[in-house]
Amino acid sequence: MAITGASGAPYAQRLAQQIVNSDAHLHLIISPPGRKLLFDELGLRQVSVATLVGRSVPNATLYAYRDIGAKLASGSFLTDGMAICPCSSNRLASVAGGLGDNLIDRAAAVTLKQARRLILVHREMPLSQIDIANMLRLSQAGAVICPASPGFYLLPKTVNDLVDFVVGRVLDLLGVPHDLDIRWEPAESARAASAQDPDQTE
Repeated sequence: MAITGASGAPYAQRLAQQIVNSDAHLHLIISPPGRKLLFDELGLRQVSVATLVGRSVPNATLYAYRDIGAKLASGSFLTDGMAICPCSSNRLASVAGGLGDNLIDRAAAVTLKQARRLILVHREMPLSQIDIANMLRLSQAGAVICPASPGFYLLPKTVNDLVDFVVGRVLDLLGVPHDLDIRWEPAESARAASAQDPDQTE
């Protein structure tokens, strides 16, 4: 998992928490703008796995951003996939360009090369034609473009509900089990609608 500088630190924090709560190992890379983001939006002055997820955990490793010699830079190191959350337009462009002068871009390139799932949780809007072209290029290369676009059909009541909706979708794409409430249940929706409108008929 990588964290970059687009606004959306709550998504990153919740995703990291859910990964370490599962049986998966969290391999974490944070860009310099990502560190600033964690301070600006979450108030994290000292960034570590423990401060991000709220406790010390054995199943997580934080890597240096510039360490292109780390094991994540090698296709021989097995992973289930990679999520960049949030993904800035700048990071979108560098991954689409196949650059590899830092560990995030290098790990992303390796993920694509090994035909593993690369998920880009782009959050910036509106999109420029450059962003759209980069998304198309990455999609054609095998990446999954997963914009941070929460749905409202589950009738969210808090910001955390919206965050969980996006994070749950990312976890599903990674194949990481979770118990976040993101599943559409038509029967429950019909009951809720009937409760709001007693005159509604089927």
